[in-house]
Amino acid sequence: MNELPLKTSSSLHESIREELARRIKSGIYPPGSPIPSTSMLTQEFSVSPITIKRALRDLQAAGALVSVAGKGTYVKKQTRILRKLDVATPLMDGTTLQLISITREKITDPVMLTLDPPRGTMLCVRKTILADGAPFMYDATYLSADLDDEIVEEFGERLVSVALKRHGIGLMNSDLIIDAAPATGKVEEVFGIPTGYPMLRRFYKFTTTDPNITLFGVVLAPFDLLACSVSIPLKSIPSKDVTSNTKRRRASK
Repeated sequence: MNELPLKTSSSLHESIREELARRIKSGIYPPGSPIPSTSMLTQEFSVSPITIKRALRDLQAAGALVSVAGKGTYVKKQTRILRKLDVATPLMDGTTLQLISITREKITDPVMLTLDPPRGTMLCVRKTILADGAPFMYDATYLSADLDDEIVEEFGERLVSVALKRHGIGLMNSDLIIDAAPATGKVEEVFGIPTGYPMLRRFYKFTTTDPNITLFGVVLAPFDLLACSVSIPLKSIPSKDVTSNTKRRRASK
């Protein structure tokens, strides 16, 4: 049994939080490893489960722990994944897909509405993308509700864009909106984070080679799990234009 200094009930969870943080920092609980269950910590520290849960919630909010539904609470690996902005690229090595749901619904998010999606009911495919067994991206894709069942069945195994490509439907153009927002709703459960945790969001619109199919969606990830990169080709100025511009600047002096 761990003997903690006697403190008031309001600060007892802080003492437990500090002790767990010390164990994480010292390597007693190494990155990627599970920490003892709430019942085990309750017995070790001789406190109520509520006190333990408050301490764990604080550590999750601080980015030290992550809760994986059905598996437990783990020490978060602090390596941030760097990925190109184009969400249509194939999955990276070591990543897997987990289908959450395929439903029919309307797009209501005000940011996504700026991409001018259809106002009627669409097919919504929700997935979690995992790295080393832990979620690092959540993807919700909206597309035509009258697709063939054969294509829809593939959405549980592949990215939507990849499944469409297998049926001869390619991507032609992408529009992206990138912002940050506090976590709400389903992503709290997916990533085991508290309400308000900062999230990176990427809204997208993909036009395809089929004029009847346009993809809309959003990818979300906790701010400390994912970073994005982008390469933008720049048109070079012909040397004669540079020379003439230089002459004009000199003449004006």
